[in-house]
Amino acid sequence: MDQEEIEIPTFFLCPISLDIMKDPVIVSTGITYDRDSIEKWLFTGKKNTCPVTKQVITETDLTPNHTLRRLIQSWCTLNASYGIERIPTPKPPISKSEIEKLIKDSSSSHQNQVKCLKRLRQIVSENTTNKRCLEAANVPEFLAKIVSNSVDSYNSPSPSLSSSNLNDLCQSNMLENRFDSSRSLMDEALSLLYHIDTSETARKSLLNNKKGTNLVKTLTKIMQRGIYESRAYATFLLKKILEVADPMQIILLERELFNEVVQILHDQISHKATKSAMQILVIICPWGRNRHKAVEAGAILMVIELLMDETFSSERRTLEMAMVVLDMLCQCAEGRAEFLNHGAAIAVVSKKILRVSQITSERAVRVLLSIGKFCATPCLLQEMLQLGVVAKMCLVLQVSCGNKTKEKAKELLKLHARVWRESPCVPRNLYASYPA
Repeated sequence: MDQEEIEIPTFFLCPISLDIMKDPVIVSTGITYDRDSIEKWLFTGKKNTCPVTKQVITETDLTPNHTLRRLIQSWCTLNASYGIERIPTPKPPISKSEIEKLIKDSSSSHQNQVKCLKRLRQIVSENTTNKRCLEAANVPEFLAKIVSNSVDSYNSPSPSLSSSNLNDLCQSNMLENRFDSSRSLMDEALSLLYHIDTSETARKSLLNNKKGTNLVKTLTKIMQRGIYESRAYATFLLKKILEVADPMQIILLERELFNEVVQILHDQISHKATKSAMQILVIICPWGRNRHKAVEAGAILMVIELLMDETFSSERRTLEMAMVVLDMLCQCAEGRAEFLNHGAAIAVVSKKILRVSQITSERAVRVLLSIGKFCATPCLLQEMLQLGVVAKMCLVLQVSCGNKTKEKAKELLKLHARVWRESPCVPRNLYASYPA
């Protein structure tokens, strides 16, 4: 007899997954769920209501339903002949006090720190509850400190070494091993810090660290000098940290950060790292001062090159972000100048209109309007005609692509009507849509 033919008691099933519960837990509303399902609902999905009652879950602590678990285990044993496997007794989540002791013991030696990080990785991989417990025990701050100290020790040779013997020591295995050890510890801590998936509150705490650790600067250094994997993790974390930063913190970001973000885009370590770097630019470029820094770092030319890359352009969301960045940077004179320095810029942007999404089309039209409004020369206007920009603007007015996009296209066409209206470069079938 198949498992599907056995009648499973309905109260054995999780209301979310509709599967037999392996680790039933009770939430504050009194409803029982499978631990894995309700944790994903509360923490990954960031919802705060009970799926069954729709009431707000005031306490995120989950109480194990031992009675129901034993009933399910007994039922599984009784139906073993039908191929039902007995559900093992779940391992209890780690306690905050255990984690605090683990961190305290790690301070005694480098070897204990390594053991601590290995144990923390095991804890992180077990379940979402452990992640929340790690956060409550200030593990993110502990990991950030390891990362920062490791970066500092790598960048700053020991002060006890004199300049005369430093050159000799640099060539010895002693200094090499010291740096390698520091690097591996940093890489592990950095990876863990990312996989804990800290809450917004914890990220703000890391950003506003009162113990002197500048996590943004530390991550920037790793993006500059770390191994490829660590550079990727540093980019992911930087994006998460900047998402919770206040405007003044973003405005005061150093030029070095902009350089490293653009370098990540250039190196294309991974698709996810490229996407995170683009998201960072979206976060930090709405402010005028930052636009100048991004342009100086080469962001305009890099984004245009990426738009020409078929692999990069295959994902709609990444392409939309690239066009958003281009639009923001073209709102400053330096950005427009850099845009025009790239011979394929106008053609690339025009090509994306009406081919990707409404957001991409709107931002692309805004870019061309900025160029047409502030950089117009007889030569540029002729180039836009020959590249089909004018014809594309006329087509925008004919199709359904959003009122904002149409308004910007109409504004650009009206702006240079004397030059463009009677041009033979505008196809006859589109000429009728040219605004009066």
